[in-house]
Amino acid sequence: MTTPDDELLVAKIPADVEMPDKLIAGLTARQALILGGTGLLAAWVYLLAQDHLPLPVIAAVVFPMVAVGCALALGRRDGLSLDRLVLAGLHHMRHRKALVAAPEGVAPLPAWCKLRGRMPGPLKLPVRAIREDGVIELADGGTAILVRAGTVSFTLRTPAEQASLVAMFGRWLNSLDAPVQILVQARSADLGGLIDRLEDTAPQLAHPALEQAALEHAGYLRELNTSRDLLIRHVLLVLREQPEARPVRRSRARDVTANLLARRAENAVRSLSAIGINAEVLHARACIEILSNALSPGEARPPGLAGPHDTITAAEADDR
Repeated sequence: MTTPDDELLVAKIPADVEMPDKLIAGLTARQALILGGTGLLAAWVYLLAQDHLPLPVIAAVVFPMVAVGCALALGRRDGLSLDRLVLAGLHHMRHRKALVAAPEGVAPLPAWCKLRGRMPGPLKLPVRAIREDGVIELADGGTAILVRAGTVSFTLRTPAEQASLVAMFGRWLNSLDAPVQILVQARSADLGGLIDRLEDTAPQLAHPALEQAALEHAGYLRELNTSRDLLIRHVLLVLREQPEARPVRRSRARDVTANLLARRAENAVRSLSAIGINAEVLHARACIEILSNALSPGEARPPGLAGPHDTITAAEADDR
């Protein structure tokens, strides 16, 4: 039984504008083209072989062709149509698997080298550089910026408050006039550092009862850390901006798009703050950490690099 409060949570979702149009008999243009090509190929084989081979042999040749064509046109796996999955597999097989960081390209082997196998290919990352203010310069000429957002306790709100949150978030989505990606990441959490800090600072507390409580809490966290697979969730907004099409200098175009992107990020932070979501624009070091975790999750990070104006001491140089 629905109540008036439940009706407030009903929201209309627009149709998927990226869904391909159905042209003929519920088939998309891609599906119709594959099925039509398969039919023409089967008819051509039949016309060529009808005077030379018996009908069962022709059927044995034509039936697998028709089955493969129907599977490519109508089949799906992991959200992709089979024809696109096959093309992706062929692309993967043709390209080199071993990639190295070589922006200038991999030099060919000298004539005297008899090394067998293929040389590694150059690794082409989508990110060209990260500025100090957090603006990411992309390899395709565009720019991007990352915004870390928090979450709200939706289930603890009243139905009216939930409806208000949904409406305000919907208004923010409808106000967007440029691409925005909402990325939710789940990473393994390790409480070892927090446990060590609790145990180190517990003797410094003002009362023995507080020290005992801190040590008991550290023990609880240690048991929780060893008996559960803890996860921490990150919500990121990725805002992108393409350079202007007018013929201007590349550096000038990047500066203009970076300023536009920074204003859009600040507007997003203010809009999310209005509905109780804490958000912040990430700067260079945070962006580097997030991109590093995305490329090699769970691996240890090398010590941070010094900035162009940082002073490097002897101890820091030895660590590096």
